[in-house]
Amino acid sequence: MKLDYLLTEAAKMKGTVVAVASAEDEEVIEAVSEAIKRDLAQFILFGKREEILDLLHSKDIMKDQVQIIQARTQEQATELAVRSVYQKEASVLMKGNVPTAKLLKAVLNKEYGLRTGRVLSHVAIFEVPGIQNLKIVTDAAMNINPDLQQKEQIIQNAVEIARAIGIDTPKVAALAAVEVVNPSMQATLDAAALTIMNKRGQIKNCIIDGPLALDNAISLEAAEHKKIESEVAGKADVLLVPTIETGNVLYKSLIHFAKSKVGAVIAGAKAPIVLTSRSDSSESKLYSLALAIYSSQK
Repeated sequence: MKLDYLLTEAAKMKGTVVAVASAEDEEVIEAVSEAIKRDLAQFILFGKREEILDLLHSKDIMKDQVQIIQARTQEQATELAVRSVYQKEASVLMKGNVPTAKLLKAVLNKEYGLRTGRVLSHVAIFEVPGIQNLKIVTDAAMNINPDLQQKEQIIQNAVEIARAIGIDTPKVAALAAVEVVNPSMQATLDAAALTIMNKRGQIKNCIIDGPLALDNAISLEAAEHKKIESEVAGKADVLLVPTIETGNVLYKSLIHFAKSKVGAVIAGAKAPIVLTSRSDSSESKLYSLALAIYSSQK
C-alpha cells in the first residue's frame, strides 16, 4: 500500500468537513487547495478573514468553495474550530497558524473539547523507499516519557489507525536499544510487560513483541541473524518508540535521510486531529488530511 491510496480512498468518502483553526497559513491553504482539487472534503476556515481571502486568491481557490468564519485572535479561532467538531458540524480538526499548546488547550477543554479520557498520541504513517509496506511510528510528538499505562493507550490508538487503513491485525514492535530484558533499561521492562499484556488479552486486535531493536523489528535478515523467533520480528507494522526523543529522531531521519513520505494524525480524541509542523511540506499536510478523513469515517 502507498500513501496515494489514502488520497484515492478518502476522495470516495463524501461529506467530510474539516475545521481549520487559524487558517491564515500559506502551507495549510496550499494543502486545502490540493484537497479541494481532489474533492477530499469541505472546509471551514476559522481566522482572520482578509488574510485567509488573500491566501485563497493566491492559490486560485474561489471563496465560495470554502466557508470562512471570522476570528480576531488565534485563541478565538481555535475555540470556534474545536467547538464545530464538538457540535458535529465538522468531523476532522486541523491545526493552522496556531501554536500546538493553544490548540491542545482547546481540545482538552472540559466544556467543549474533544477529550475521551484516553491519552492523545501522534500516529505517523510512512511510505519508505525500498520498503513495500507502510510503517507506523508512534509517539513522536505528544508524550515525552510515557509510562506503561500510557504506552498501552498509545498502542491502542495506533492499532485503531492501522485497522482503519486495512491492517486488520497489526504487528507492533516495542522498540528498545537491545532485544533482551535489562532491569537498568526501563524501555526493555515496559516492552516485555506490553508483550505479556497482549498475550493475556489486555491489549487486543494486534500482536506485540518486545523488546526489539529497530533492525530486528523491520529486517527479517537481522532477526534471523540474532536467532529471534517472533511473529513480529522483521515484519513490524507499528514501531512503538520508548520516548519522544527516540521518536523525533526516527521521524526526522525517515524524512530527511530516507526521503520518506509521511502523513500523521493525533489519535485518542473524539475526532482525528491534523497537527502538522510548520516545517512539514504541503504534501505531508495533504497526506495527513487524507489519513484523518479516511480514519474519521472508518
